[in-house]
Amino acid sequence: MRFAIPAILLIVLLTPQVSGLIVEIDVKGEINQGTVELVKQGFNLAERERANAILIVLDTPGGLLSSTKEIVSTILNSNVPVITYVPKGAFSASAGTIILLAGHISAMANGTSLGSATPVGFISEEERKKTVNYVASYLESIAEMRGKPKDIVRKFVTEGLSLTAKEAYERGVIDVLADGKDELFKKIDGRVVNVNGKNIFLKVEGERVVMVKSSIKSELIGLLSNPLVVFLLLLIGIYALIIGFSTPGIGLEVIGVLCLILALFGLQVVEFDYLGIVLVLIGAILLILELFAPTHGVLAVMSIILIVIGSLMFVKEPLMPKEFYTKFLYLLTGVSLGFASFMTFVIVKIFQSRRIRVKVGEVVGETGEIVEFKDGKGFVKVRGEIWICKSNEDLKKGDEVTVVKREGLTLWVKRRS
Repeated sequence: MRFAIPAILLIVLLTPQVSGLIVEIDVKGEINQGTVELVKQGFNLAERERANAILIVLDTPGGLLSSTKEIVSTILNSNVPVITYVPKGAFSASAGTIILLAGHISAMANGTSLGSATPVGFISEEERKKTVNYVASYLESIAEMRGKPKDIVRKFVTEGLSLTAKEAYERGVIDVLADGKDELFKKIDGRVVNVNGKNIFLKVEGERVVMVKSSIKSELIGLLSNPLVVFLLLLIGIYALIIGFSTPGIGLEVIGVLCLILALFGLQVVEFDYLGIVLVLIGAILLILELFAPTHGVLAVMSIILIVIGSLMFVKEPLMPKEFYTKFLYLLTGVSLGFASFMTFVIVKIFQSRRIRVKVGEVVGETGEIVEFKDGKGFVKVRGEIWICKSNEDLKKGDEVTVVKREGLTLWVKRRS
């Protein structure tokens, strides 16, 4: 026993102690690429300022799988201890559960919950099983790394298991129960955590906490990685290109290309179904065919139907909350239906007006009958329409003439030979 105290003191002295501030990152709402940017911003600050810990405060129903994996990778490769925490009034489901368990120390407040990470939003059972197995194995590997029970965390994915904070603590899924940040820091102060093979002695109680604020860049990236925004940019880009190339001079083709570039950025991070994209493109092709080979609106209606179906199949993010595939998809369907119908109407009207203008311009070479003529000018009836006419010949009422030139709304005519 007499050697115990000196041994503990020796361990403390030999263990690197971190001093400085605590960087806090608040992750709220659905996780997307904007969240990734915010997290990286916080980690860069922590590395730069040699912070003693990073606190990630979670309140999220889920989010994009690719973004979640990036955040987890950032945590696992961090040289600064990471504390993940679900405060009172918040919850951490699906993607949030994965991030929570990735922390060197995971904590929750009483009255909160975690779990329910079952992938959703699949058309085929085979695809669902494959994704479930992948996400379950991914979460198991994180649990193994952090010393958490793999059998329980696997059920978060395979059975949609949810646990209260107390249940999670009692089963060893989380490390600490704390009803506030001060209590959390007090309970973990002095703990030793292994960070990339190095044991670090935490000193967090009473340290200064610096909140990382979302930048314009992270907000913009978050907007561009929103599935609804990505789909709308795709639609706007396609319709703008159709109008722009068919009506040169108004510059809509430039807007179309820009929207498609922004949509491609979002498609890099959003899990989407290629069949949904194909249906949207087929819908656009049918609209073009309607314009050049009129079918009295049949192809236009089919175009709208295919685009709406494509919107329903567009997103297949497994870690998005279930509400996304109910309320949000209803919104997506309504918006795509309304937008596709409106743009189809606009494009068809533009082409109809162009046909009228072309038809008007084709009077040259047509024959007509003089209605009235005096002093080199008068009126002529061509294709049932009355036009102002001029001629170098002496004409009279009833003469048949041929249109040789058009100047605005005035036709130059000559006697038909």
